[in-house]
Order: sequence, then C-alpha cells, then structure tokens
Amino acid sequence: MNIIWEAEASRSAAYDGEKRVGFAEIEDEGRRWVITHTEVDPAYGGQGIARRLIEVLIAAARSDGAKIVPICSYAEKMMRGREEYTDVLAD
Repeated sequence: MNIIWEAEASRSAAYDGEKRVGFAEIEDEGRRWVITHTEVDPAYGGQGIARRLIEVLIAAARSDGAKIVPICSYAEKMMRGREEYTDVLAD
C-alpha cells in the first residue's frame, strides 16, 4: 500500500499498485486546510488506511506551516482531544 500527498489534487491518496483505494480531501484556504472527506474502498477496510491518509495530510500541513480544520467526521474523531495533534489543529 502506497499512501502519498498529492498537492496538485489537494488530497492524500492510497494506492494498491495502480488502483486508488482511498483518499482524504482538503479545501486549501491558504494556511488553513479543511479536511472535508475521507473515503476508503470497503474491500480495504480494517487496515488502518483512513488513519494513514490523515497522518499524511498532517505531515504535509506541518511541512507547509498550515493548520488543519477537521470537518470530516473521521478526521475530527481522530484528531480532536489528542495531544500529538494540537500543534497542527486550527483554533
């Protein structure tokens, strides 16, 4: 499984070979990245792919100096109230 940041598409994406099996999308508002949607092919469920998609977004945001607004229900549940993400969460 290859999970990458695709800046030109404003998303992280998971690939099984050439097949895209998941993605997490953002709306880029400059220094604020709004995570709007996370999706993984049900055939690939239970492998932690959604978490890894969000972690790739977090790493890219940190590298870019952006803050994240997780409105996607999965991203919000994963990030809110967790010490390791406070530096990247927008107020």
